[in-house]
Amino acid sequence: MPSSRKFFHARHPSNIITRKSLALVLSLLIGFAGLLLFSIVVFRQDITTGVYDKPLSVSVVWDQSGGGGLVSGGVQKRHKVMGFVGIQTGFASVGRRRALRKTWFPSDHQGYFVDQMLCRLEESTGLAFRFIIGKTHDRSKMAALKKEVEEYDDFVLLDIDEAYSKLPYKTLAFFKAAYALFDSDFYVKADDDIYLRPDRLSLLLAKERRHTQTYIGCMKKGPVFTDPKLKWHEPLGYMLGKEYFLHAYGPIYALSADVVASLVALRNNSFRMFSNEDVTVGAWMLAMNVTHENNRQLCQPECTATSIAVWDIPKCSGLCNPEKKMLELHQMKICANSPTLVSNE
Repeated sequence: MPSSRKFFHARHPSNIITRKSLALVLSLLIGFAGLLLFSIVVFRQDITTGVYDKPLSVSVVWDQSGGGGLVSGGVQKRHKVMGFVGIQTGFASVGRRRALRKTWFPSDHQGYFVDQMLCRLEESTGLAFRFIIGKTHDRSKMAALKKEVEEYDDFVLLDIDEAYSKLPYKTLAFFKAAYALFDSDFYVKADDDIYLRPDRLSLLLAKERRHTQTYIGCMKKGPVFTDPKLKWHEPLGYMLGKEYFLHAYGPIYALSADVVASLVALRNNSFRMFSNEDVTVGAWMLAMNVTHENNRQLCQPECTATSIAVWDIPKCSGLCNPEKKMLELHQMKICANSPTLVSNE
């Protein structure tokens, strides 16, 4: 018995307990760390890829061999979505992009939760969203853009000079790049100064249609320029009776996949360009004999229960003070949080 007592009452019982406790704690920590790492990897993969395995920001350049095709670095496949929405932006629109990311086009900073909110928006609507921008010879502006791309990762970069006078060329480059990157039912061109309801846009694009070649927009009729040989304003030499041809307002419109496929198949030098981008696209649509679908919910001056796009028509070709107005609209329940209703348009 004495010996057993001596054995039981060792000289340093605290050391034994400490070693056992330490081993237990270390085992728990290792197990927890492994579980946490696994969760982060899986969760990050879910967040960054989303349902549609969306690509990261990409730079798309023209094939200089003369074929008019596209070369996109690192893109292995076209990503399937119902609609691709390209938000046309420029180097002077940093404030607009900041306002958009705080409202209907959410975006998070880089990290484990990269694009969490944007990915959720894309998953819930079936739409993919990217800012579309060209290039400039100003190195400081390009450096600032590169930093923004790295931070937010929500761009498609076009190999075309960013200039107001070249908007028709940029628009064509956008549709060709979008078609190369996304297998989409519709391709939507939108400006960075409108307030958009993505959920309602999704419902509009999801509607059943008899025609596969469709041009959706808030349509208008109007003169474009004066032909000195004529006594009236005649756009592009076309008049339908006493009416000018229909074309969509520029802030937002959509082309079906078949229409964009036809644009992609044509060489760049086969397109006639005019000073106004919306008129230029309208002329192409007239030549292609597509179905025009007029929807007034794409050009509402204020938020309603069915409005899809809100901008200050006819005062401005967008919101007149977009950086401020975008945030104000988003605070209004009728704009951001009202139920999604189906319009009778």
